[in-house]
Amino acid sequence: MIDILYVDDEPINLMLFKNMFKNHYNVFTSESGMAGLSILRENPDICVVISDMRMPKMDGIEFIKKAKELYPDLFYFILTGYEITEEIQDCLNVGLICKYLQKPFNIKEIADSISEKLLSK
Repeated sequence: MIDILYVDDEPINLMLFKNMFKNHYNVFTSESGMAGLSILRENPDICVVISDMRMPKMDGIEFIKKAKELYPDLFYFILTGYEITEEIQDCLNVGLICKYLQKPFNIKEIADSISEKLLSK
């Protein structure tokens, strides 16, 4: 089973995500970017990281930048309830993130996006 990490500051979103994907992936969750970095350090088999954009202290882009410095071979996605911003578009353009996904969760879109990236590896 594929190991993925989902980072979101809202516990309800973490619970929903884990429940929706537990039959497809081994899902790790984190309520902050700093905790997410610890989970990545402790779980070297994680290959996909999905992060919420708007979080306190460290937003999704900041978290992914730090994580990508340490783990450049992982696939990173931003999941947000907001429209795509110029900052997110820039991150797509330079390859920092693979894809921008919107809340509410679309199980098929997320699963297809992950499969597409893993198959292209």
